[in-house]
Amino acid sequence: MGASAWGLLALFLTVLVAAAWPLGRALAAVCRGDLPRWMRRFEAPVYRLCGIDPGESMPWHRYALGLLAFNGLGALLLYGLQRAQAVLPLNPMGLGAVAGDSAFNTAVSFVANTNWQGYAGESTMSYLTQMLGLTVQNFLSAATGIAVAFALARGFASRGQSAAGQPKEAGRVGNFWADITRITLWVLLPLSFAIALVLAGQGVIQNFSASATSDLLETVHYEAPKLDAAGQPVLDASGAPVLQPQQSATQTLAMGPVASQEAIKMLGTNGGGFFNANSAHPYENPTALSNLVQMLAIFLIPAALCFAFGRVVGDQRQGVAVLAAMALMFVVAVVVLTGAEQAGNPLLAPLGADQAASALQSGGNMEGKEVRFGIDASALFAVVTTAASCGAVNLMHDSLTPLGGMVPLVLMQLGEVVFGGVGSGLYGMLVFAILAVFIAGLMIGRTPEYLGKKIEVHEMKLTSIAILVTPLLVLVGTAVAVSTTAGTAGVANPGAHGFSEILYALTSAANNNGSAFAGLSANTPFYNALLALAMWLGRFGVIVPVLAIAGALAAKQKLPATAGTLPTHGPLFVLLLVATVLLVGLLNYVPSLALGPVVEHLMLWKQP
Repeated sequence: MGASAWGLLALFLTVLVAAAWPLGRALAAVCRGDLPRWMRRFEAPVYRLCGIDPGESMPWHRYALGLLAFNGLGALLLYGLQRAQAVLPLNPMGLGAVAGDSAFNTAVSFVANTNWQGYAGESTMSYLTQMLGLTVQNFLSAATGIAVAFALARGFASRGQSAAGQPKEAGRVGNFWADITRITLWVLLPLSFAIALVLAGQGVIQNFSASATSDLLETVHYEAPKLDAAGQPVLDASGAPVLQPQQSATQTLAMGPVASQEAIKMLGTNGGGFFNANSAHPYENPTALSNLVQMLAIFLIPAALCFAFGRVVGDQRQGVAVLAAMALMFVVAVVVLTGAEQAGNPLLAPLGADQAASALQSGGNMEGKEVRFGIDASALFAVVTTAASCGAVNLMHDSLTPLGGMVPLVLMQLGEVVFGGVGSGLYGMLVFAILAVFIAGLMIGRTPEYLGKKIEVHEMKLTSIAILVTPLLVLVGTAVAVSTTAGTAGVANPGAHGFSEILYALTSAANNNGSAFAGLSANTPFYNALLALAMWLGRFGVIVPVLAIAGALAAKQKLPATAGTLPTHGPLFVLLLVATVLLVGLLNYVPSLALGPVVEHLMLWKQP
C-alpha cells in the first residue's frame, strides 16, 4: 500500500471512532430505556394504539416469536406490493408487476437485511415500491438486528436471580415492540435524514420525475437485433440473430427518490441500490466525499454498538476490546486487498502492458473500477461493504484479482463479524467471544465465564448452532448449485472462476451481505428460490439461538470477578478472539476456497 492508501485508511478510522463514540452513548441510553420525557410522550400514542406496554420485559421466546411474526408479515406485504405495483400510483415509467419468483426473492432479501438484487432497480421497481417497500424494510430490518444486539447485551448485564433465589426478571431480555419503535424513531430516522441531506448536497438525486432524455455529444453508431412484428429477434439460417445498423444521439437518464434510500441503505448495512450499478452510479455516489460518507455510514452503527455494549454491561473496556478485534482484522483485509489490486494482472506483463502507477494512469488492476475513485478508495469500499453485511458496491467485485476477490469472500465467511451488520456484527462477535472463553476455560481446567456469566453446556450448544448455520447453508447450497443443470446454466465463466461466482453468491446470501461477483446470472427461478432460502435461514437461523443465549444468560446470577477470572478486555483476549474467529469461522471454508480463488490465483502464475 502506498502513502495515499494509508492516509485514506487512517482518515476513515479516525473519523469513524470520533463519530461512533457519542453515538454509542445514545445507543446505550436507548437500550436501557433512559429516554427524555418528551421522547416517551411522543412514543406513548403508538404504544396505546398497538396495545403495548413498553415497560414489560419479555422472555426470550416471546421476544423471538414477536420478531419472527413481524418480519414474516413484512415479507408478505413487500411481496404483494411488488406484484401489484402496475396498478398502484407513483409509477411514472409504467412498470409492470415483478415476476413471482423475483418478487419472492426480493421480499425475503430486504426483510433479512441482505438486499440481494437479481434485477435492475431503475427498470424493475416503481417509485412506490422503492419507497414504501424497499426503503421501509431497510429501516425495519436494520432495527431488528440492533434489537437482537440489545437483547444479548441485556442478557450479559442482567443480575439474574435475587439473593433469596427468586427469579428477578429471570430470562427476560426486553420488549421487542418497544425496541424496534425506539431504534427506528430515535436512531435510524434522524441519522438517515442527516445523511440524506449530505448526499443530496453532493449531487445524489431526489425527485419523482420520469426518466429524462439528454442529447449526446456525438451520434453513437451500433448494431442491434432486427425484430419481427411480434417483437422477437429475426434469425438467419445458422440460428444467429440478424443485426441491423442503428444510431443514437440521445440518452435516457433514470430519475427517482435516490438520496432517501441511499442513506438508510448504507446506515442500516442494507446495500440495495436504486440503480443497477449501485454505488458506482454517479447519481448514487457522485463525489469522493459522498464515497467517504457512505463508507462511514456503513460502519457507524456497528462501531457505536461496541461502545454501547461496554456501557450497558458496566465496563467500557469490554466494548473497546471487541472493537479492537474487529479493527485489527479490518486493517489486515484492507492491506491485502489493496496490495493485490495495485499489483495488477501478471498475465498482462508479458504482453507489454504498463501497469505501474504514474501521473498519467492509476496503475494496477483497474478493470471494473471507477477511475474517479481509483484503487485505494475502491478497495477500501470493497472491504467495508463485505466486512459489514452491507453489499453496496462501487466497483465490480467480479473483476477483482483472485486474491483480491478472496478477501470479500473470506470476510463474509467469517460470519460478518468484522464490524458486521447493524446489530448482527456485535451479536455475531459476542457468540465468538463466548466460544473463545470456553476454549480458554478448557485450556486451564476452569468453568468458563464471560462478563460474570458462567458459560455452560446449554450456552455452548446454542453457540455451536449459531456458528454452524451459515457454513451449512453456504456449502450445501453451493454443492446443490454446481451439481445441477439449473445451477450451472447461469455461469458465464466455467472453471475456477465460475465456481467462485457460485460460492460467492451463496456466501453473500447466507451471511446476509447482498453483494455479488455478478458474472452469475442469478435471476432465475432456481437461484431466486435457493438464495431466498439461504437468506431467510441465514438471518433467523442465527437470531433465534442468539436470543436463546440471551435468555439463558439473563437467568444466570452475575458472579464477581476473582483472581482466577480470565480478563476479557486486554490485548491477550483480543488476540484470542481474533484467533477464534479465524480458526472456527474460516476453517469450514478452506476446501471450497482452494477450489475457487486459490486455484484461479495459481493459474495466473503458471508457466506457459
